[in-house]
Amino acid sequence: MKLNPKISAAVAAILSVPSSALVLAQQADTGASAATGGELTEVVVTAERRVENIQDVPITVQAISGTQLAQLNVTNFNDLLKYTPNVTYSGNGPGTGNIFMRGLGGVGSGNQSQSTTAAFPNVALYLDDQSMQFPARNNDPYLVDMERVEILEGPQGTLFGGGAQAGAIRYITNKPNLSATSGGFTAGYGYTSGGDQNSQLNAVLNIPLIPDTLGVRAVVFNEHQGGYISNVPSTIGFPPGTLAVTAGGNPVANNANLIENNANTVDYQGARVSVLWKVNDNWNVLLQQNYQNLEADGWFYSYPQDSNGNNLQPYQLAAFVPAYTKDRYESTSWTLNGKISDLLSMVYTGSYMVRHITGQQDYSNYERSPSGSFYSCIGTGAGYFNQTNFPALTGKPLKCYAPVGGWVDTVQNQHQSHELRLSTNPENRISGLAGVYWEKFVIDDEMNFNYLAIPQCDPANLAAAQAGGPACLSAVGPVPGTWSAQASPIVDNNTAFGEDAQRGYKQTAVFGSVNFDVIPKVLTVSGGTRWYKYNEFEEGSEFYSESTSSGYILNHANGVCLQKGLCGFPMDLSKSETGTRSRINLSWHITPDVMAYYTFSQGFRPGGFNRTSSSNGEVHLAAEVPFCTYPGGVKTCIAHSDQYEKPAGYNSDNLINNEIGLKTEFFDHRLLFNASAYYMKWENAQISLFEPTVLGNTTFNVNGPDFLIKGFEVQFVARITDGLTVQGSSSINSSSQSSSPCLESVGVDPNNVKTANNPTPAGQCIVVNSPQGPIPNALGAFGTAPPFSPPWMFNLRARYDWEMNSYKPFAWVGASHVGSMTNEPRNFFSGNNPQFASPPVTTLLLYTIPSYTTYDGAIGVTKDAWTAQITGSNLSNAYGPTNISSGQFIKSEIPLRPRVVMFLVSYTF
Repeated sequence: MKLNPKISAAVAAILSVPSSALVLAQQADTGASAATGGELTEVVVTAERRVENIQDVPITVQAISGTQLAQLNVTNFNDLLKYTPNVTYSGNGPGTGNIFMRGLGGVGSGNQSQSTTAAFPNVALYLDDQSMQFPARNNDPYLVDMERVEILEGPQGTLFGGGAQAGAIRYITNKPNLSATSGGFTAGYGYTSGGDQNSQLNAVLNIPLIPDTLGVRAVVFNEHQGGYISNVPSTIGFPPGTLAVTAGGNPVANNANLIENNANTVDYQGARVSVLWKVNDNWNVLLQQNYQNLEADGWFYSYPQDSNGNNLQPYQLAAFVPAYTKDRYESTSWTLNGKISDLLSMVYTGSYMVRHITGQQDYSNYERSPSGSFYSCIGTGAGYFNQTNFPALTGKPLKCYAPVGGWVDTVQNQHQSHELRLSTNPENRISGLAGVYWEKFVIDDEMNFNYLAIPQCDPANLAAAQAGGPACLSAVGPVPGTWSAQASPIVDNNTAFGEDAQRGYKQTAVFGSVNFDVIPKVLTVSGGTRWYKYNEFEEGSEFYSESTSSGYILNHANGVCLQKGLCGFPMDLSKSETGTRSRINLSWHITPDVMAYYTFSQGFRPGGFNRTSSSNGEVHLAAEVPFCTYPGGVKTCIAHSDQYEKPAGYNSDNLINNEIGLKTEFFDHRLLFNASAYYMKWENAQISLFEPTVLGNTTFNVNGPDFLIKGFEVQFVARITDGLTVQGSSSINSSSQSSSPCLESVGVDPNNVKTANNPTPAGQCIVVNSPQGPIPNALGAFGTAPPFSPPWMFNLRARYDWEMNSYKPFAWVGASHVGSMTNEPRNFFSGNNPQFASPPVTTLLLYTIPSYTTYDGAIGVTKDAWTAQITGSNLSNAYGPTNISSGQFIKSEIPLRPRVVMFLVSYTF
């Protein structure tokens, strides 16, 4: 092995700088020209909707080839995260959570109601040209038989639209080869440290049905991930000293029927079939059909303590309701690609996807909270179903039931899109692209909170109540006459609250861009803009048993309450948003291998709605936050003094990005080094609020503060010898709040009697007091960072390949680091403050997520068409966690998957 002294010196210099200056620029094997000698392979991407070398693209791009994905055994998004600095995730388990990029983090929450209440993502996710993004539940396509993955950082609103505010992630699949039959398989088996076994099998077959004219490519996959989180024995009751304990019978439940070790298994199954027809030398048609079924059973978080304050071990929890996620999608896409003339090319692409999600989680700890206990106790002294709200309960002794309950969310998503693009020859001195886009995105959400411990009025319970026994409550359900996926009352499920809603939008957009070579092959100016129109809608109903309509909810002979305004309200909301977003790029090839660039770009994401009573064009805003003081520690509130009305909806937020960068290659293309710096302004950031004791018992979104993000990122890849490659990447971000708006008082709304005595003038900040003093502004303070925005991330990897006779051994090792961050805005109630956390008063308590580093590696050998390797991920068995949340009204940690060792065998032909 002969070492190149120049490259060795260069790499030594790079590795001597602080780790924060390291970046991994993954090199794809998709270049138009193969590498020769020891030089790096050219990386070809389509980040600007045209084929070009990644070193010529004037934005920060990371690209990971399909070969590398297979070498690293990356099969899902959690695997991918280790190799994509500047990308974070608020995951609560497989198929849940939001993707964030460059420090533009958002509120982390539990999965309940997210299909209706969560804002749309600000990072776009694509499988080829099919959008895969979804509010708080981004799709997780299985990464097998991929050509590459592209991570486009910064606003991509001009070419990729409203979902690409902070960036875009693109999964590019391998297409049929028309000239050769090929295929292969990978099989694997391994173990999880402290958990169960894992297995995987995938196979690919490519057949040219008519050589050079018609070909088909098919892939099938099946992966089982063994569990590692155990549900341990425990009991649950009400907090000591509460009325439920002292006068309500102190009911207690146990979880004996749910005890299970290594309960959180995951299974991916699916297939993809692609057909490519070369009509002639200028035109081709691609059809693709995808099917995937993801099933995640059990709980993917652990509890530091159970409901009684007993310490638990890592990877343990104490749950009282079964948990699962079932996530299935089918999608069809089509692309017509061709040349109209030597000067003009055309692409038309369309897709249609249907996704089905069903999830269930334990929500028992909510019933221990001040608001949640409303649904567990009835009679004199109860929190809600008491003698004051229901005179019929006068003299009835307090009766409480064990606080055990959960939620079930059933979702269907339909997404259809069409895009037509015309482009000129990119080799011309002036070239351009123009396109039109249309899409329809619809979510049907049937969300049921099944935590009504008080019995429902079925015939037996009603007869007992009428005979002087325990009182019962009516079943509730969707309001008649509204959109509904479940057009009947919900009986036998103990449903206390829910929504049956359809939300979505139709988008129409026109976009274009122009490139001009001021000095051919040296200085290029480009610019583009996008005009868009969103027609947004939300309809359906919210229903609840927390109603003072005693004639319908308490001991009701019919046993059902569906009346509008009594046990629910209709929702019928719509609005339109239009606007333009633009970009400008200036790129200067100082030499053929050194390019400097400047980019100005804008991004956005659409707004949405809050669950608001509305019908026939009339909107009735919910008033909250009465004016209260605490003289002598006693809470005193002014009647009809609500200061705030929850808005019916929220608007798009915007991002402005200014970026400079340098892309270089040295030493005969054996060293690649890229660097970029950016300054971004995030305006009117969408933020979710939920604090039942202050802002009412439902989540809502508002447009909140502005943020400034200053960041720096570097990437390098070095071919030190013909067999040794070292590569790394790192990002540094400083994100801080640059404005401090507040929730403003509505004053006195003549249409809302609850505000009649509001002492806070309209437009002024609402006043929220507590026994400890004023509560901080819900929209944050100057200088604080957004959630999920670690200041430092890096990864580093080295791979060595060599030959021994006819064998080709290899080995690689890598490290990935994520800096400390928070799960919520810094001003949210602290999860370390017993005032708010014992038990939690909200699903949005603030926790600090500590930094962590993971190590991965593999060793293997290739001979002819066979490859065998042993891979290890999280070799140091780091716990993390990746997220901390009170999303289920108990402190929960989402740990890293423990050490996984797999033996993999692959064969290609």
